[in-house]
Amino acid sequence: MQDILTHICDEHDIVIQSLQVMPDHIHMLISFNPKHAASSIVKTLKGKSARLWFKAYPETKAMLWGGHLWTPSYFMATVGSMSKETVKKYIENQLTEYNDGRPRT
Repeated sequence: MQDILTHICDEHDIVIQSLQVMPDHIHMLISFNPKHAASSIVKTLKGKSARLWFKAYPETKAMLWGGHLWTPSYFMATVGSMSKETVKKYIENQLTEYNDGRPRT
């Protein structure tokens, strides 16, 4: 999934500053041209990544509830109340040696 998201971001001039793929979701810190709506960026990332994922791994579609890779929901926030480095560190520490690569509960 990381390669797929990186490819999509490269195609759309989206800069990945931090990315962590978790077992059931992802964390991304990205920057993009403000002329694009944030919701459009999310739609692009989710839509194109699902198409590329199912093209590469068609057998996984049957394993997913409703055949969908992503839920329609997402969380997005602008970096303002905290530093970009704080957000980046949070994302990068989601999988650590301390928790043996398991997501925090």
